[in-house]
Amino acid sequence: MAKPPVLIVEDEVDIAHLIEFHLKREGYTTRIAHSGADALEMLDREPPALVLLDIMMPDVDGLEVCRRIKREPNLRNIPIIMVTARGEESDIVVGLELGAEDYITKPFSPRVLVARVKTVLRRKSADTSGVISIAGGALTIDSARHIVQIHNEEVDLTLTQYRLLHYLALRPGFVRTRDQIVSAVRGEGAVLSSRVIDVHIAALRQKLGEFGELVETVRGVGYRLAESRMTETV
Repeated sequence: MAKPPVLIVEDEVDIAHLIEFHLKREGYTTRIAHSGADALEMLDREPPALVLLDIMMPDVDGLEVCRRIKREPNLRNIPIIMVTARGEESDIVVGLELGAEDYITKPFSPRVLVARVKTVLRRKSADTSGVISIAGGALTIDSARHIVQIHNEEVDLTLTQYRLLHYLALRPGFVRTRDQIVSAVRGEGAVLSSRVIDVHIAALRQKLGEFGELVETVRGVGYRLAESRMTETV
C-alpha cells in the first residue's frame, strides 16, 4: 500500500530526484515542484500529506511558500520540513515561527531525511487523546486526564507547565521557538511572553527531577524534548 503523498519543493533537479528516489523506495508517492510558484499551484490542486520545502528558490522563496500554506485554512495543517543549504539560525527560527515542523540542512543524509518524514507523519496521525510514554513508561503524560506521572506518582504541574510539556512531547526532537510555545500553550486569561517561557521551563525541569534534562535548550532557537527516550503515543 502506498504511503501518504509528499510534495518535494526543490529547484535543484538532481537533489529533487535524489529525495524522490529515497522516498519512493520507502513506498511514498511523490510530486516535485521546481519553484515556489509551481508548489503553490500544486498545493491548490491536490494538497499532499507533507511538504519538503527548500528555502532558496526562484520566484517565490520557501519562507513565503510556508507563510502562504499556514495562512490557508485548507492547507495550514499540512506539516512542512524545511530543506535548505542555509545554516544560519535566523533562517531556522523564521521557518519554525512560520509553522514548519522541522528543518534539515544540506548536505544531508537521505536516511536521516526519510526518518524525519516518517516521524513527522507518524506524529501527525497519532491520537493525541491517549498517553505519551517517556523513558520506558517511567514518565507519562495522560492527555485525557491532563496529568503527568513519574513512576506512577502524579507530578504537581501548573496548567501552563502541563501544556508546555505536552506540546513538546507531541513532537519529540523537534525544536520549538519561544513564540511557537507561547501560541500553543497560552490559555484563556494567561499572560505569557517569549521570555516568561524560560521561567516556566526552569520550573518544569525542576519538577521533573531526573527527567528534567530531557527538556533541552537549543541555543538561539528555543526548546525541544529529547526523543532518544521517547516511546510511541498509545
